[in-house]
Amino acid sequence: MKNKGILVVVSGFSGAGKGTLMKALLEKYDNYALSISATTRKPRAGEVHGREYFFVEKETFESMIKGDQLIEYAQYVKHYYGTPKEYVLQKMEEGKDVILEIEIQGALKVKEKYPDTLLLFVMPPSAMELRRRLVGRGTETADVIEARLKRAAKEAEGMESYDYILINDDVDTCVEEMHHLIQSQHHKAAYHLDFMRQMEEELNRL
Repeated sequence: MKNKGILVVVSGFSGAGKGTLMKALLEKYDNYALSISATTRKPRAGEVHGREYFFVEKETFESMIKGDQLIEYAQYVKHYYGTPKEYVLQKMEEGKDVILEIEIQGALKVKEKYPDTLLLFVMPPSAMELRRRLVGRGTETADVIEARLKRAAKEAEGMESYDYILINDDVDTCVEEMHHLIQSQHHKAAYHLDFMRQMEEELNRL
């Protein structure tokens, strides 16, 4: 019998290296699927429908909300972003552990709907290192970097809601820690209720 996959939410500060970690994890192990979000914003140069995002019209997205077709959704700067339910549940049925890379508000909504969800929060070794990484990208203005650091300070208030904190100091080490944490969840009693009931019945018949 193929084990059902686990739902995992990965959040973290901008600049903590979530994207790099996800890429490394998916390249190293084949039992993961990265959930693709739906959005009403237009594709940016190089983005492909069904790869970076499912790009949909506002009316389509709102009908997905009404039809309970999203695990979670939020609105940022006039655009909707959300996690389509069908893709996630299908991958879990196939035995894949599905990773959602989303913000704290979305993570808590997922946990509310699916209490067995594993919540992981990625952070750098220090606040100074976070600033260094944001500056090192060389893609953002000083104002944007300051805004990201202010947002990180706000997000830090929600870290206690997570199951585990991962310090991303070395990518390879952090990937291994993330993999082991996720795989250890497969042994939780909550995921083996059917097997436990079967064992109980068999023992009672002996």
